Amino acid sequence: MFQGKNTLESMVNSWYESLKNPENHQKLVLSRLISQYSKTRYGQAHHASQVENVTDFRLNFPVVNYKSLNPYFAKVVEGDYSAILPEPVLCWVMTRGSTGKAKVFPVTKTHIQQIFVCGARALVNYVLRKQDFELLKGRILNLNFPSSVHTMIINGKEVKYGYSSGTYAKLNPMLNELSLIPRQEDIDALGSGITKSDWERRFELVYQQALEENVTAAMGVTPMILAFARYMKRKHGKTPKDVWKVHALFCTSVRKIQFKYAPKLREFFGNVPVVEIYSATEGVFGQQYNDLPYISPNYDTYFFEVETNKGVKMLHELKRGEWGKLIVSSCLFPRYDIGDLIEAAGKNYFRIIGRNQFFTRMEHRLYRLFLGWLT
Repeated sequence: MFQGKNTLESMVNSWYESLKNPENHQKLVLSRLISQYSKTRYGQAHHASQVENVTDFRLNFPVVNYKSLNPYFAKVVEGDYSAILPEPVLCWVMTRGSTGKAKVFPVTKTHIQQIFVCGARALVNYVLRKQDFELLKGRILNLNFPSSVHTMIINGKEVKYGYSSGTYAKLNPMLNELSLIPRQEDIDALGSGITKSDWERRFELVYQQALEENVTAAMGVTPMILAFARYMKRKHGKTPKDVWKVHALFCTSVRKIQFKYAPKLREFFGNVPVVEIYSATEGVFGQQYNDLPYISPNYDTYFFEVETNKGVKMLHELKRGEWGKLIVSSCLFPRYDIGDLIEAAGKNYFRIIGRNQFFTRMEHRLYRLFLGWLT
C-alpha cells in the first residue's frame, strides 16, 4: 500500500517533537517504562511501583549488563518470561560478537515494533528532508547476517534463532514499493556460516538478484556494505555506481562511519549521502537528523543516561564536549549498560566514540588533548 507524505511524517513527528523538548519526553518514557517494569518480578523486587522520578529510579534500579541478566534469561528459557520481561517472548536474537562472545537475547513484540518504527526514521527523515520520494520506489540491498543459526530447547520445543540484523530484516515490513533484495529467506537458505567464502556466496546472490533491479539504497552493517562493493569490483569488475543509481546509504554498527567509512563507500557507490544510524541488537537508539555528522537520540522511545566522570547525568543534560558510558532503559531491560561511549556535540547532536574499553578511552582522551575532538 502506498504511504503518502502524511503517513511518512507520522513516523518521524514524535521524534522531531522529542528533540524540541527532550526533558519532557524522557519523563513520559520513564513513566511508561516503570509501568511495564512493575509487571515483572525483577521490577517488583526493585520496588518499581514506588518510583516517581529519576532519582527514585536510580536509587531503586542498579545498572545492569548482559552477564548480570543471564540468570533471568535462564528463567525465560524455562518459560517464565515475567522474571524480567513485561510481555511474552516473540523470538530470540543474537549479536554479531564483534567485540567478544556473541550475546543471545529474548525480544518482545513491543521491542520489534520499536525497531521497525525507529529503524525507518533515518530513511523517512532523509526522504522528507530531501523530497526524494523516488527512493521509496526501488529496492534495498540486503546484506544482513543470517536469521537462522542455532537451536535451543524451550519447554521441550526446538526454537531456532540467529543474528538480530537478519531476524529484524525478515520480520520488517517495508515502505511503499520499497523492499529488500534478496529476501531474507534466500539469505538464510545459503547457510549460517560467516567465513569469507560464506559471505562471497551471499554477495554473489545479492549481485545476481539485484543486477537488473532498481536499487535505490543499501542499509545495514557498514563494513558489510563496503565488503560487498569491493567483492563486486574484484569478482565482476564493476562497482555499485556502475550498475545502480543509489540515492543514499544507511549505515550502522560501527564508530567513525562519517570519517572512516563514508569516503571509501563513495568511491564505490558514487557521491551519495551516507546516513548514520545508531542501532544495536537491543534497540535503534538514534539516527542522523541532517547533513551534520552526528546522531540525534530517539528520546520518545528509550530512556538515556550517561555515566560521566562527574556522575550519572541524563543524556540531554550533557554539555558540548561531555562524554561517558551510555546507559539505556528500554521495553526490555531497565538501566542497561550498552557498552558504548557517547559524546555530546551540543543541541542534541551526539557522536558514538566506540566501545567502552581501555584503549578507546585512552585514544579519546589523547585525541581531545592534542587535537580537540570537537570542532
